[in-house]
Amino acid sequence: MGTSMILKDEEATENFSMQVAGIVRSGDTILLSGPLGAGKSVFARAFLRALCENPSLEVPSPTYTLVQTYAAPQGAVSHFDLWRLSGPDELEELGWEEARDGIVLVEWPERLEDLTPEDALHLTLSVQPDGSRQVSVEGWSHRLKEAGLFVG
Repeated sequence: MGTSMILKDEEATENFSMQVAGIVRSGDTILLSGPLGAGKSVFARAFLRALCENPSLEVPSPTYTLVQTYAAPQGAVSHFDLWRLSGPDELEELGWEEARDGIVLVEWPERLEDLTPEDALHLTLSVQPDGSRQVSVEGWSHRLKEAGLFVG
């Protein structure tokens, strides 16, 4: 069972993303779901900038390359955008298994199918009628509580 919170604006999404970046470690996978325009790219950009300790880091969407890799103090960080993935077989060619040794951020994770890591943090973003975003969080409950990200 997960929990959820409202992110009232883009800055709130970025702040939440930076908090998550503060608790990740090698071997972690973060799955980002939600419709186009829900804030996945905003989350990903802030997450990668925080993790790489570079606020002006250029973070292109990996929509066409499918994966973009960054060097962070914790090790390699791979940002996958699986929107255009034809199937899980293609993931092998993209270095999925090797990337899992580092930190992995995945947009459109439903394309992973049975390669979805069981221990992943799953964040589902949705747009609310007032334009704010809601993020539903599943996984890492103990770690998130320890970090003071969620109470309850």
